[in-house]
Amino acid sequence: MGASLWGCSSAARELLSRAEEATGLPLTRVCFEGPAETLTDTAFAQPGVVAVSLAAAEALRERLSKDGVELVPALCAGHSVGELAALVYSGAVGLTDGLGLVAARGRAMAAASGLVDGSMVAVLGMEEGPLADICARASRETGVVAQVANLNAPGQVVLSGHRRALERAAELAREAGARRVVELEVSGPFHSVYMEPAAVEFRRAVDSTPILSPRLPVVLNVSAQACTDPEEIRRELVVQVTSPVRWSESVQAMAEQGCTVFVELGPGQVLSGLIKRTVKGAVVLNVEDEESLAATVERLLQLA
Repeated sequence: MGASLWGCSSAARELLSRAEEATGLPLTRVCFEGPAETLTDTAFAQPGVVAVSLAAAEALRERLSKDGVELVPALCAGHSVGELAALVYSGAVGLTDGLGLVAARGRAMAAASGLVDGSMVAVLGMEEGPLADICARASRETGVVAQVANLNAPGQVVLSGHRRALERAAELAREAGARRVVELEVSGPFHSVYMEPAAVEFRRAVDSTPILSPRLPVVLNVSAQACTDPEEIRRELVVQVTSPVRWSESVQAMAEQGCTVFVELGPGQVLSGLIKRTVKGAVVLNVEDEESLAATVERLLQLA
């Protein structure tokens, strides 16, 4: 991921180079070449995703500026670790500080993941309430924890926790009518109680990092509300590690404030798909490589 942006945008190259310096990780080599097992290790995946997302933002800004257009979003948001990319993009956190936080978050969550046999599963065709009940039952029956972790879109919920509890929760979800249950390729039970040690460790980094009022409001994962308060953002960063990502509600909140055009910045188009399912009729664009960058610029110029 990110290789095409590196090749087509000097602004993206500069951003990715600064990201390597800030994190001390060989991000470009791992992002461009893998191997997959290294890239899916959360200690690499988190800085990689944030760096490529910010590189996509820089590539879009650079390309639009050539046409004399400045992109001024009304709001921004990020899913899970993407929230840190949003905070950097909004100006709430500086680039070097933000990447330092991402690296610290990745290390802390990787360490916490090593303490438990945990994972995450996506459940399609069910909503939060019934799945919360299923997780509670699975946890009682197995003696370990499963819980709701991501509310991604209507009918798409991710569960997280101990593998044994997730297996039982998956059985119960299928019995209750879930259309599909898919284990995710992740290295730990993120956004669950098993991330408590990571939250404790991450708090040290957050407490020592300057956080400013952002230039544009950031819709936070935990509250699904737009925020410009630095102290609320500081609390969010720590609590979010163990709390559900309320992404569907976040997107709905943006739509309720008048957002009709959404641009996903970064690798893949997962969030684009979720937004389309959440806000019918929205214009959803993405920037992940040279081709999607050109298409998004063309569409935005049409809308300007």
